[in-house]
Amino acid sequence: MNYRHAYHAGNFADVMKHAILALVVASLKRKDTPFFALDTHAGIGAYDLEADEAGKTGEYMGGIARLLEAGTPPEELQAYLAVIRSWNSDGNLRRYPGSPELMRGLMRPQDRMALVELHPKDVEVLRSRFHGDRRVGVHHLDGYLAAKGLLPPAERRGLVLMDPPFEVKDEFQRLLAALRRARKLWPTGIYLVWYPIKGAEPVARFHEALAQDGGPETLAVELMLRPALDPFRLNGSGMLIINPPWQLRDSLAPLMPWLVGVLAPEQGSARSETIVGETP
Repeated sequence: MNYRHAYHAGNFADVMKHAILALVVASLKRKDTPFFALDTHAGIGAYDLEADEAGKTGEYMGGIARLLEAGTPPEELQAYLAVIRSWNSDGNLRRYPGSPELMRGLMRPQDRMALVELHPKDVEVLRSRFHGDRRVGVHHLDGYLAAKGLLPPAERRGLVLMDPPFEVKDEFQRLLAALRRARKLWPTGIYLVWYPIKGAEPVARFHEALAQDGGPETLAVELMLRPALDPFRLNGSGMLIINPPWQLRDSLAPLMPWLVGVLAPEQGSARSETIVGETP
């Protein structure tokens, strides 16, 4: 798929992924005790929407630009949009915070974050960007292997965001193996796993493998631009949520239909599916 993120920053998939991430962070902030966040594929942290990469595709125009132009977004989007606006304080959309900067904008002084990136140039950008912030550690590692050294955290609460580039054919298999390793180390963590939806079959096999594994409650949330009939196009965006926070489903109920109406008003749809039921 070659999902080099500078070309796709702020697109519909980012909007959905980051809106859900912001909701999960908000749920963790309901308690005063600190939380830990691990981003396994951090990228460079933030993106210039006027750079050649973003300008070449213009995908952000069908994503975050539409959200900022839409009237009366639901309350569930306010924290996410507040961070976006803080990065574009003059009212002109020029910059988009990736998940590292989004989480930093939502974190409190007592919270902590680890950012993992394998690309040697990108990890140096991250180190420069987060230099001096003692809450943030930057690690030059393979994101799929990072869990071994970084989990479980000293904090008892938190999340792991897995957002791989899907540059190889067996990415779903690699993702599933990494997820299994991480969950053994930190079974109570909240796991957010992004995946693209091109053809329907690879996603169905991924969900089936997760269901066979069992374990804690697992929810799959998907936003479709169009039906997944052409396996050579990015037709939708999915987010797997393991150990979803209390009331997250209630927050998603008004959010997802609103996002469909703004991002994919013609052929779009949204759905939530329970892959593994809640343990009694």
